[in-house]
Amino acid sequence: MSTLPYRSALIVGAGPGISGSLTRRLRAENIPVVIAARNVGKLASLVDETGAIALPVDASDAGQMEALFAETEARIGAPEIVVYNASGRVRGPIAELDAEEVAKAVAVSALGAFHAVQQAARRMIPAGHGAILLTGATAGIKGYALSAPFAMGKFALRGLAQSAARELAPKGIHVAHFVIDGGVRAEHRADPPDAPDSTLDPDAIAQTYLDVLRQHRSAWTWEMELRPWVEKF
Repeated sequence: MSTLPYRSALIVGAGPGISGSLTRRLRAENIPVVIAARNVGKLASLVDETGAIALPVDASDAGQMEALFAETEARIGAPEIVVYNASGRVRGPIAELDAEEVAKAVAVSALGAFHAVQQAARRMIPAGHGAILLTGATAGIKGYALSAPFAMGKFALRGLAQSAARELAPKGIHVAHFVIDGGVRAEHRADPPDAPDSTLDPDAIAQTYLDVLRQHRSAWTWEMELRPWVEKF
């Protein structure tokens, strides 16, 4: 039996990093999980390993997000945990950026998150129960040079999280925003031998997400920053 007070989960913007670790942790709690991404082919090994259900979605498209939630509900029931991990990145000097590419990037990071929160709220409000977790970044706190579109999207995501937490917490829905302040460890980004634990371990991030999900409503967290012990801030 799961120690979490939730019975089903949907992860939007799934991949091998944070989403992969979180999927494994949730499945270990016997919680059915739907993982969604633009390219579901990259999720095949995670599906084989965990038994999660993979569904395709363009998170920036309202119709596709509505269909994703409907299909998720048909497969595992209305998701009681919704995690939004998708983000769009376009780098370059502001004077040289393509405005259409910027719009697409911001749409994934911010508008897609709104679609997820809206669809989740429509199901969770009648139940008076649920959790919405939004994965942010350092860029949502401070914008860096040559990275304006990412900062724009992540600043908007943080604003959405704060507004949603204030609106939905009194309705029994736990909304939390996670500032991932540092690089996340991956196959292509391993810690150098002389700097162990200098990147964020995705398993440790996932564990923190589960710890937040276990919080009693008398002491809910709406925002949490996670950074390696050597990260400057």
